[in-house]
Amino acid sequence: MNPAISEHEAAGLAAEMFDHFCAATTMRQILGLYRNMCDILQLRPGPLNEFYPKFKSKIRNWKAQALWKKFDARASHRAYNKGTAASGTRVLVIGAGPCGLRTAIEAQLLGAKVVVVEKRDRISRNNVLHLWPFLITDLKALGAKKFYGKFCAGSIDHISIRQLQCILLKVALILGVEVHEGVSFTRELEPKDGCGWRAAVSPEDHAVSHYEFDVLIGADGKRNTLEGFKRKEFRGKLAIAITANFINKKTEAEAKVEEISGVAFIFNQSFFKELYQTTGIDLENIVYYKDETHYFVMTAKKHSLLDKGVIMQDYADPAELLSSANVDTTKLLDYAKEAANFSTKYQMPNLEFAVNHYGKPDVAMFDFTSMFAADN
Repeated sequence: MNPAISEHEAAGLAAEMFDHFCAATTMRQILGLYRNMCDILQLRPGPLNEFYPKFKSKIRNWKAQALWKKFDARASHRAYNKGTAASGTRVLVIGAGPCGLRTAIEAQLLGAKVVVVEKRDRISRNNVLHLWPFLITDLKALGAKKFYGKFCAGSIDHISIRQLQCILLKVALILGVEVHEGVSFTRELEPKDGCGWRAAVSPEDHAVSHYEFDVLIGADGKRNTLEGFKRKEFRGKLAIAITANFINKKTEAEAKVEEISGVAFIFNQSFFKELYQTTGIDLENIVYYKDETHYFVMTAKKHSLLDKGVIMQDYADPAELLSSANVDTTKLLDYAKEAANFSTKYQMPNLEFAVNHYGKPDVAMFDFTSMFAADN
């Protein structure tokens, strides 16, 4: 705390920052404001009972009080044993995606010391997730609506991955989880010379490299940097997915366009036949969600991708078939936009692609034929 300001002034400044923290929409803003609050209040992230009560006592504005009520109710669950069920346990989580952050929150509520490393320094995934009812209940109990007022309002049952990550990151930080962005996990280091389990990370000299842990959780998805875990692959019939995000300009015309919660060929054959006859696009299904972007996901049939020139050569190996060298990106963009326009009855004629974290149109095509599971 700056010696030039009183404890009362520090609390007031932190409370003002907290309002900005709750409204922040980027990883940089969220982490920056949080670290500034901790500096002003002379707090460091740590186990639930060492951090959260102190943080809570300093931030007393009305928005914070509503959140404390939510968090206190959650923390009072019997399974957490008043934040001591995992007391003394040190956890390292690889990945600050939705699963990594939600796992970190749970470990924190159990009383563990939790550190999260995330190789990216931004939250940029536009794709939209459908939320099952139990997930909506869980997220509301964690104060999701306090951070994002539109969360599952009315009949809405979806959220962008970016917005979900922002919500979970804020919850994790408030509870005392320590998060480090721009840090990649390389491998685990076995105990030696009196030290416990540690992680080799990049940058090599980052403070996390000295952190000793008892539990290591790999939540980095398909990248799966944890070695030594055999995986089984389940492969079915080839299925090619296309995801596309378009800018939501939030115009009156856009607001009137109905979502498509999921249309499959078997249930609406006339729609898909007309789509194919009119455009040459042959799909097995399509979903459209109106969120921060206009999000479309569809399963395309291989022959139509070949016929439309999206895929240049036919190969038996899915990886070779969908390799960047075998995909005409311009024709992929045209394919996705044409499918989006037809399925929404051309009610949004000026669709523009949103951009991904590479600054390119946010369209992806991938094989989701295979699923992996740990071979235990």
